[in-house]
Amino acid sequence: MLNKPFEIKKYEFNATMFNEFQNVHYAKDLWPIVYILSDGNVKEAYVGETTDTYSRMAAHLKSNAKNILSTVHLISSEKFNKSATLDIESNLIKYMAGDGQYKLINGNVGLANHNYYQKKEVYWDIFNLIWNNLRAEGLTKHSIAHINNSDLFKYSPYKSLTADQRAGLLIILKGLLDNDTKNIIAEGGAGTGKTILATFLFKLLNSNYEELNYKEFGDDELDFIQTVFELKKVYPNPRMALVVPMASFRNTLKKVFKNIKGLNANMVIGPADLAKGRYDIVLVDESHRLRRRVNLGTYFHAFDVVCEKLGLDKNHCSELDWAVKQSDKAIFLYDENQSIKPSDVEKIDFDKIKSSLSTKIVPLKSQFRVKGGNGYVKYVKDLLTCKLGETQTSFQSQDYEFVLFDSVEAMVNEINLRDSESGLSRLIAGYSWPWISKNDKSVYDIVIDGYKLQWNSVSDDFINSANALKEVGCIHTTQGYDLNYAGVIFGHEITYDKTKNEIVILKENYHDKNGKLSIKDSLELKSFILNIYKTILLRGIKGTYLYVCDKNLREYFEKHIEANHKNNPLATYLDNDQVIPFVNSVPVFNLKAAAGYFSDLQQVNTESYNWVLLPAKYKPSRELFACTVIGESMNKVIPNGSLCLFRRDGGGSRNGKIVLVRHSNIQDSDFGSGYTVKEYTSKKNATDGQWYHESIVLKPLSNDQAHQDIVLTDDELVDLEVVGIFECVL
Repeated sequence: MLNKPFEIKKYEFNATMFNEFQNVHYAKDLWPIVYILSDGNVKEAYVGETTDTYSRMAAHLKSNAKNILSTVHLISSEKFNKSATLDIESNLIKYMAGDGQYKLINGNVGLANHNYYQKKEVYWDIFNLIWNNLRAEGLTKHSIAHINNSDLFKYSPYKSLTADQRAGLLIILKGLLDNDTKNIIAEGGAGTGKTILATFLFKLLNSNYEELNYKEFGDDELDFIQTVFELKKVYPNPRMALVVPMASFRNTLKKVFKNIKGLNANMVIGPADLAKGRYDIVLVDESHRLRRRVNLGTYFHAFDVVCEKLGLDKNHCSELDWAVKQSDKAIFLYDENQSIKPSDVEKIDFDKIKSSLSTKIVPLKSQFRVKGGNGYVKYVKDLLTCKLGETQTSFQSQDYEFVLFDSVEAMVNEINLRDSESGLSRLIAGYSWPWISKNDKSVYDIVIDGYKLQWNSVSDDFINSANALKEVGCIHTTQGYDLNYAGVIFGHEITYDKTKNEIVILKENYHDKNGKLSIKDSLELKSFILNIYKTILLRGIKGTYLYVCDKNLREYFEKHIEANHKNNPLATYLDNDQVIPFVNSVPVFNLKAAAGYFSDLQQVNTESYNWVLLPAKYKPSRELFACTVIGESMNKVIPNGSLCLFRRDGGGSRNGKIVLVRHSNIQDSDFGSGYTVKEYTSKKNATDGQWYHESIVLKPLSNDQAHQDIVLTDDELVDLEVVGIFECVL
């Protein structure tokens, strides 16, 4: 059967295109479409959507910013509606900006998440097909998966802000318009999206919004839009600086700004660069890492030079004072719980600014990074302050993995596996070992039960460095960065006192010299080290794995963190007299699902099977069942012979998920079915915009390259059924 979910037509972007539009009913009949204006020479593009193609293209031809572009691609579909085109437009803007093939001349005002019928089930697949067609055209370069892990995408100003962030941004914008406001402090914990807010604001104030029409926005957006217009009148060409105290993260953001139209790398500076001139607006990211004149090492002289140049007393000022003095308006993105060493500006100095009538406070509360949400953030805080009750035996979330390992080697192997699946999975440790490999690459810094590791060999952008997966980062090379999975090693500088129910710091085992020099109060050092661990425990978007060196601390954590399920069975078979179906247990069906090709023909006896008790994070229900997976084709995730938990397929998007599937026509038999477990991908065979019947690719995830994809098409799909979605190995 022939379907047409979309088509992409290419035209020269000039007056001649209107004649060609006569043959395009989507253009003639006021149908919603998405379009891309581009020019391969200047490498600039613009993405838009409209229901009136003629008038929108005519307006763009009159625009000085857009009439230099040479080509227009119209993306149209019978399936499109206004909500769908707004969503596809938003996704194209986000992913083309993250792709880096073209610099977008779009502004970033008005970007929003659009929820509508079949958004995930239908339109995300259509967007992926559109993206791959654009890659064939040369308009885009990288895969969606690659872009998702890139810094250019993670810190892009083309992100749809959460309601929390949007409300905070509006307070900031109005503070910039208020003559009585000098300083703005946006307070939020790790992962609340402070850096996204910074890049969004820079793009917002360095974009041209002359073509925006108020009618395009809802009433709830008008206050925001009108504030942006007023701000552009006050700051038509603002002199702005983004101050980033940490050199590595600063260089990462320089690369991001370099690839954004209207921004440039010179806008991102270090604190000492503030001495070079005044700014209309200074925005300080990670402002809790601004320094004062304590434990500065080789930086003492440079610090004193800046103080003298600015006419400040070096003994009674800090980089915080530099930012205030050198700006008409100063915005500080701040989290007091991420201050990690004595040289950091003290909380009392920020409190003085906060207490001033000329300061606005912006609260940021929603967790933007970690899929465990604010619940996970609170759990980590309570864990490290020993405030969890005896009944809180683990953090429970189907969206987040928080797992304790009893072997550092097993955790390293799991991080390597997650990196092969998702990318951006790294090891991070407390500063409990000296950095001896810095001067001798042949030695190992960290040795745990005979397992040897080295600290990061580079300080600049360690997360993305070539050897990052083989090394261990610390707070200084990971603060500010996002990971998919973090493997955190608690070192020998942190232990637990059972009698007092409190965490204790062993100063002699802490090897960050500048992190402990001059500290006389043990509680102050404890505060810094707990802040370090809180910060690195909030790096992982999808999960955090832990290994604990100290025996007492490990025993304490074992009471409150789920153990690694690959070394410790989580499921228990129940005797018949113990079973309460779907209340305390779920069924184990007597089938053996192959992890190679489809299994031999089987029939599932639905009247006789075992029952199994589940891990605490799973609530038994009729949607869950278990079975055994045999074979090596999924051994990156599922070891041969594993009992696995599955959730009955609900018919939503399965792409990229591990599934249990059955085929009732294996070997042309009418008796029984063959079963297999694979990663599922649905492909639509598109030619010239035409979408033929789909094919299904069942992909192995194996260390053995001999295992091949299973590709099913046409009549083979009639007898295929997705039985369940993989949850975990039991």
